[in-house]
Amino acid sequence: MTWNLFHQIAIGSGLVLGSVLLSGAIFFALEIVMARSHLWLIRRPHLPKLILVLMVSVVAALGMITVSVWVWAFAYYHLDIFVTFEAALYFSLVSFTTLGFGDIILPPEWRILSGMTAANGFLNIGMMSAVVLETLRVVRKNQLAS
Repeated sequence: MTWNLFHQIAIGSGLVLGSVLLSGAIFFALEIVMARSHLWLIRRPHLPKLILVLMVSVVAALGMITVSVWVWAFAYYHLDIFVTFEAALYFSLVSFTTLGFGDIILPPEWRILSGMTAANGFLNIGMMSAVVLETLRVVRKNQLAS
């Protein structure tokens, strides 16, 4: 029993770290795009460019969520927790977004992972919000300073 608990925590911790690293890579790519576009973004007209920045940063943030959900789904599927990949993906998405419908649940020997999936969702949604707001803040600040 104790071994299974530590096994789940080890797997879940690895998945959370992997998810955060992948999200960080997406954020880094967004940072490169914004840095390369800096001079263009601060020139007038400001509003259309700010809207474009919002759209790009939201797509990047959704990319963070999507990648993480798929990482968890692949893990659930390859651990043979779900028979179909669709069920693994559905459970991963429902848990990651903390909806927790309860129509599909993990077997008792794997249920710790569902809580870790939800915790990972909290982390990523927080990072997603921070990325969108910080990107908009920096671009708008630089637009007003130019």
